[in-house]
Amino acid sequence: MDASEAMRVNRALNKMSKLYRAAKARKLATLGLHPGQDVLLWILAQEPEGMTVSELAARLGIEPPTATRSLARLEGGGWFRREPVATDRRQVRIVVTEAGHELLPAIEGAWAELAEQAMGDATDEQRELTIIALERANDRLRGLVDEAVLAEE
Repeated sequence: MDASEAMRVNRALNKMSKLYRAAKARKLATLGLHPGQDVLLWILAQEPEGMTVSELAARLGIEPPTATRSLARLEGGGWFRREPVATDRRQVRIVVTEAGHELLPAIEGAWAELAEQAMGDATDEQRELTIIALERANDRLRGLVDEAVLAEE
């Protein structure tokens, strides 16, 4: 790849990353969420019995203190509750409440709207090729960075 093409790729990816995050932040703000909190709630909701902070952190690829801080920021929404773990007093299980489950369709709707807006009038074939190219790029880049960096997204 020549320098001109490399510049175009870098510029496009940087701009898309910034714009996507900003657009996602606006959509999630209407739900009372910040980027990252949507994924955290969605992952928690996939486990009917809930999960410990350590399990959640592992699933998100972040450290437990980071998961604890993220949960603290979400605390006021009433979207989850903390339950003691009978076998370990130091642990709590985070369980999504009914209010949290009711928020999931809106989260998924925001994701769908954002994806639709980002893809625009691309044909089904163009969408599939774009997704494949992005997934392959992600796979290649994943090997270059620490997984903890990905959790910040």
